[in-house]
Amino acid sequence: MELAIICAVVVVALIFDYTNGFHDAANAIATSVSTRALTPRVALILAAVMNFAGAFLGQQVAHTVAEVIDPPDNAHGMTIVMTGLLGAIAWNLITWYFGLPSSSSHALIGGLAGAGLAAGIFVNWATVLDKVIIPMLFSPVLAFGLGFAVMLAIMWIFRNRNQHKTQKGFRIAQTMSAAAMALGHGLQDAQKTMGVIFLALLTGGYVAEGDPLPFWVIFAAAGAISLGTLSGGWRIMRTLGRRIIHLDPARGFAAESVAASVLYTTAYVIEAPISTTHTITSAVMGVGATKRVSAVRWGVAKSILVAWVLTFPAAGAAAAAAYWLCKYVFQLP
Repeated sequence: MELAIICAVVVVALIFDYTNGFHDAANAIATSVSTRALTPRVALILAAVMNFAGAFLGQQVAHTVAEVIDPPDNAHGMTIVMTGLLGAIAWNLITWYFGLPSSSSHALIGGLAGAGLAAGIFVNWATVLDKVIIPMLFSPVLAFGLGFAVMLAIMWIFRNRNQHKTQKGFRIAQTMSAAAMALGHGLQDAQKTMGVIFLALLTGGYVAEGDPLPFWVIFAAAGAISLGTLSGGWRIMRTLGRRIIHLDPARGFAAESVAASVLYTTAYVIEAPISTTHTITSAVMGVGATKRVSAVRWGVAKSILVAWVLTFPAAGAAAAAAYWLCKYVFQLP
């Protein structure tokens, strides 16, 4: 019975990873596609390959995710983990349908916390505060500020250059910045699924707390997010690439470079599962504000902000509802 449940948890986790891929594919490629630095097909393939590679670059974020809740070591505990995933998947699909670039990361953490609260188990609020809430608030501000500063520096350095040749050069450079962004997305987001699978294996007694992640977990998570990326994220891509601000190649390069830097820093230095969506969207707004403040479509930004604020509680509520339904149907204690 427990083996069947843990298999179900792994499958649901990989489904979440797949939805994360098509939901967040736009994070890495929207700016490059909108500036015509890359064609959509080439951009998707590049993003999928770099997502896959990024998943193998670390395990710090995965272990942070595994610390969010402490479920009991039985079938009930694995059910809690699975309903947390279901809540995150539900919110991912809702925001994807409406084309809002919300955070899969915060949906996952919110889902786990919501399921944990509904089940009455320990939720590690210290980890949630230090590694989720604070970075959630800090990383978009940092990305906005750095995006604004880097773009100002680029404008000053290239102020006397031929603009046509300059933009052509940045269009070529965007291939590298898009690849760096996609690599950071794989580093951050694939690890979150690895963390949930590790938590399920730990709950089922298949691994010990200090064990490294099994290779098959890393490979499966990397493959699922890459397949999801290949299936595209056109609704959200349009929001990021066009509706916030019309980007030129220089601004696209600056936004992607800044966002990738923030992703690497938070993954390796503070081991925090930050949102790639929040980071790239804030960087896009930061570089866009260097044109003029009114150049950014703040009405669209406001809609995105609402989705950001709602993600954590909405995914938590969906996960709690899924838990109560499973408790009623399966007559859990």
